[in-house]
Amino acid sequence: MDAVMNEPVTGTKLKWLWLAALVIVLDLGTKAMATAMLTYGDPVPVIPLFNLTLLHNTGAAFSFLAGAAGWQRWFFVVLALVVSVVLVGWLKNLQRHETWTAIAIVLILGGALGNVYDRVVHGYVVDFLHFYWQDWHFPAFNLADTAITIGAAMMILDMFRKPADSDTPAKGR
Repeated sequence: MDAVMNEPVTGTKLKWLWLAALVIVLDLGTKAMATAMLTYGDPVPVIPLFNLTLLHNTGAAFSFLAGAAGWQRWFFVVLALVVSVVLVGWLKNLQRHETWTAIAIVLILGGALGNVYDRVVHGYVVDFLHFYWQDWHFPAFNLADTAITIGAAMMILDMFRKPADSDTPAKGR
């Protein structure tokens, strides 16, 4: 029993980094397929409300700063790398019971690094998933963006599903 009591409670969530690697591989693979199989800007209908449309985004989410003079490429690379280091540090320090948070973190990490690769290698992020309704078109996105969104949503849900002080040990026990 002493061995269990002396077991570290932090650092065990780094094992989830495989999920970040999977996100990166799937993201880069689908972007390579989209680039090879689609013509830039030419929508390919898949089902009603959804096309595959190859686009290049030099900005951030929803093409934020896409029209800037080019400095945004390296700004977003540095920002994503700094955030990635912070996320790995956070992941390393999670408690054993914080699996939900670990998964959210690695989804965001994998998505961020998938998009960093694009920015460094191409100078833009490859987007190809394109949803629309009549004349309204949601900005095209990719699997990295999807992973980031799911991870962020998981973190937001986590704030509502547990009390703010639930991670602190009970006093007096």
